[in-house]
Amino acid sequence: MASSSNFHFPIHGVSNDRLKLVPFNPEQHCETFFRLSSPHPEIYSHMPMLPPRSAAELKARFYDNSPGNILSFANPESFAFAIIDKTRPAAVDDAEGELAGTVSFIHASSANLCAEIGFIVILPPYQRTHVATHAVGLALQLALNSSEQGGLGLCRVHWSANSENFASVKLAERMGFVQVGMIPWHMRFVNGKVNGKVGNGKELPPGSDSDDLWRDTLSFSLGWDMWRDGAREKIEKAMAR
Repeated sequence: MASSSNFHFPIHGVSNDRLKLVPFNPEQHCETFFRLSSPHPEIYSHMPMLPPRSAAELKARFYDNSPGNILSFANPESFAFAIIDKTRPAAVDDAEGELAGTVSFIHASSANLCAEIGFIVILPPYQRTHVATHAVGLALQLALNSSEQGGLGLCRVHWSANSENFASVKLAERMGFVQVGMIPWHMRFVNGKVNGKVGNGKELPPGSDSDDLWRDTLSFSLGWDMWRDGAREKIEKAMAR
């Protein structure tokens, strides 16, 4: 169950009139998530992980304690939310709407009061709607608002994007993130050509297999001072459209 998470920070769901984020419950959400995502393996083309082959395999990732597993409940640096679209009718997954995807806090640090918004998947029926803007907006409000405002009071939120993932870059910029750098050769996608990954389009470096691809990663940041000095209002306006 989602309540078994070891996340660094006390966590709770957040919502507005159109969407809500609730703790991802594998027993409740995996079947629908797999059913809607499995016909679209391209969802994973920019990520290091491969598409799960079944709902059971997806569910197992939440209970797997392997180091670096960003979905694992045992990982204190990560917490996954289910995205519920409240503009849709009640469904088996939630009494207030339909499961529209997932978004996570990853690489969180209690010492440095920061986290990254990652593993964001908007399921195909909900793409190009209000869902992405509201999901990221709610996650940012939870992360950067003070505890008195119901937030975690973090000092910085990070965002990483494959340099070829133009939709992710556009979303980050629309949500107030500022690009702070680029990491070349950041990730090696072993057998990436076979597995449908998107690489940086460059000549393979020494030591690579001919089927490998490499990812360059763009880094974005949104700090507490930016949040205070206008980013909060920018998010509110974007969500009000």
